[in-house]
Amino acid sequence: MEMRCRCGDRCIKPISEALKDIELFYKQCKDCKTEKIKKFSPLAEQINLDEIDNYFGSCKCGKRQLDIVMAHVLKIMIDEGIKDKKANLRNSCVPLVTPGYPNDTVPYLPKGCLVILSNEVDKKCAERIIKEVEEVRGVLKGDIRKTVGVKDSDSNPHVYELLAGCDLRCDIVQTPYGALGTYKYQREIHIEFPQIKSPKIEILEKALKDYDKPTVLDCTCGPGTLGIACLKAGARKVVFNDIWNPAIETTLVNLEANGFPVKLSGSEGELIASGDKFEVYSMDVRELVNWLDEKFDVCIIDTFPGVDTTEFVEAAGKLGKKVVVI
Repeated sequence: MEMRCRCGDRCIKPISEALKDIELFYKQCKDCKTEKIKKFSPLAEQINLDEIDNYFGSCKCGKRQLDIVMAHVLKIMIDEGIKDKKANLRNSCVPLVTPGYPNDTVPYLPKGCLVILSNEVDKKCAERIIKEVEEVRGVLKGDIRKTVGVKDSDSNPHVYELLAGCDLRCDIVQTPYGALGTYKYQREIHIEFPQIKSPKIEILEKALKDYDKPTVLDCTCGPGTLGIACLKAGARKVVFNDIWNPAIETTLVNLEANGFPVKLSGSEGELIASGDKFEVYSMDVRELVNWLDEKFDVCIIDTFPGVDTTEFVEAAGKLGKKVVVI
């Protein structure tokens, strides 16, 4: 399957390449600015906004500290009347670095490696940010407190609005089985900030330790992170499933990016794609029992925060020996 971003650019790379990008993010040259902008204090009290263009200049290495980039974004939002002069970095917008990777230091960003999310920004402001702030690749309008996606076939989906640019981004997760990358069109897939030790991966590791080469059903796979981790762990077979079509689209991309070639089904039906040791479906988890006639060693259920998993567990119990709620 060809990996091509919706925007037409080469945004999707093999994860081995994305890992190299991360190494560069946290390195600064001797001339890079290191600014300590107070995040809870108004930006206008710390920087003269009328003389700010000189302040925002890039280093000769082409990178800028994240806080400087965000200050540049906030200055534009103030110019456009989206924010007043009392605004600070903490209440400006949500920065989503790509590739995203947990680190104790502030990253120094090259071009095109940041997606921002704001519930206030408009299209005019978004287009100006994309034009003037080279590090920003996409601007989304939405509330981070609202989860993106769909719960089940009885629910309405919720998505963010892409105002400008491209919102494809990648998170890198470290697992006991090696680094794993997850691409997401962030307007359609819920935001998860990478952690040094992923609680979900730790739960999965405990569930897999009793098996040598298990068969796994990832009932609500999202962008495919947990199912791909199972493949990297040596699972004999993994079935991916999600009712949300954008989740399936990104699962296929992530399988390819992580080294698992995908063959599209090419025929009508619930089977979307397959490959060596995996299959991909798109349907309500409660209907899976009508399509799958095998008993899996492990069934994974990873739903949105706060969702009652009773029906999911009951449905998965008909298909698996062990049901693991992540």
